[in-house]
Amino acid sequence: MTAAPEGLSPDFDAALLARIELAGLDAAAPPQQRTLEGWVLRLSPGKAKRARCVNALAAGTLPLEEMLARAEAAYREAGLPFIVRITPFTQPPTLDAMLAARGLRRFDDSRVMVRASLEHLPATPALPPGVGFDPVCAEAFAEAIGRLRGSSPTQRQAHAERLRTAPVPYRGVLLRRAGELLAGGQFALADGLAGLYDIGTAAPHRGQGLGHALCLHLLHAARAAGARCAYLQVDAGNAAAQRLYARLGFAHAYGYHYRSASPELV
Repeated sequence: MTAAPEGLSPDFDAALLARIELAGLDAAAPPQQRTLEGWVLRLSPGKAKRARCVNALAAGTLPLEEMLARAEAAYREAGLPFIVRITPFTQPPTLDAMLAARGLRRFDDSRVMVRASLEHLPATPALPPGVGFDPVCAEAFAEAIGRLRGSSPTQRQAHAERLRTAPVPYRGVLLRRAGELLAGGQFALADGLAGLYDIGTAAPHRGQGLGHALCLHLLHAARAAGARCAYLQVDAGNAAAQRLYARLGFAHAYGYHYRSASPELV
């Protein structure tokens, strides 16, 4: 029997976490993507790092130095910084140490949190007067969330393109009152796994329970669409968001981080 990768929480089945990692990769797949000996090179001009980084899924047959040289060349040709995502599933397992030795600095430590079952979800709390859940298309969602994040027009367009062409369906929801954007989020569903993405609340409206209500609404919608398990990704330093997700029944499953030599990233 193959041993589970190091860094996985023993509270979850390793096979489930491997499925979640692959589901997350599918959900983030941009149209600008190519493969290199088992590595997935994502070359989107958008803001999301998961859509513009290397995911090393298999060791490949080429020497590691040649793999890195070819990958770096692809990012230079695309005019993008060279970024590598490191997870417990990264191959070869020595890649992280090798990149560190080459001077690529670690940044954006993140956590994958999982709710293994969507049974017995709490009811979605009532929203404040005048606030409602507004399902929107990919373009409207990317534009609204992009404005909320301060993304550039190019990044918003890339986000919308990625949502339109993703191999798994997304469902985006906004919370608005009298035309004002309060919060937004979406889920991607594949093979019974629902990933929550792009959860955000406008700064003036944080701490009012909108994020909690939004996430529960998305989880109920995902369960109605056939989801049995849910996952999400959150910044390791965002304690407030992690507390929110813990209250919703999510628990830490594994971590990941990025490496790059680009000074504007680290």
